Amino acid sequence: MKEIGKIKHFYQKINVAVVELTDELKQGDEILIKGKITNLRQKAESMQVEHKNIAVAKKGESIGLKVNEPVKESDTVYKV
Repeated sequence: MKEIGKIKHFYQKINVAVVELTDELKQGDEILIKGKITNLRQKAESMQVEHKNIAVAKKGESIGLKVNEPVKESDTVYKV
């Protein structure tokens, strides 16, 4: 398991988390989002940069990531 980013914001109405990446993330990668009360494991399926769908997000980018349940700001994102 490798840390690849942090949650910077969460849009509850559309279940989208803004993730600031410290490593690459590809569509289909298995991720774990962990925090004080968050423990969410899912595949990275829907990712966007500037409202455009992407298949690969690079280190240093901030992306919009569709999540299956609510997450909190400052939760850590890991690639499993």
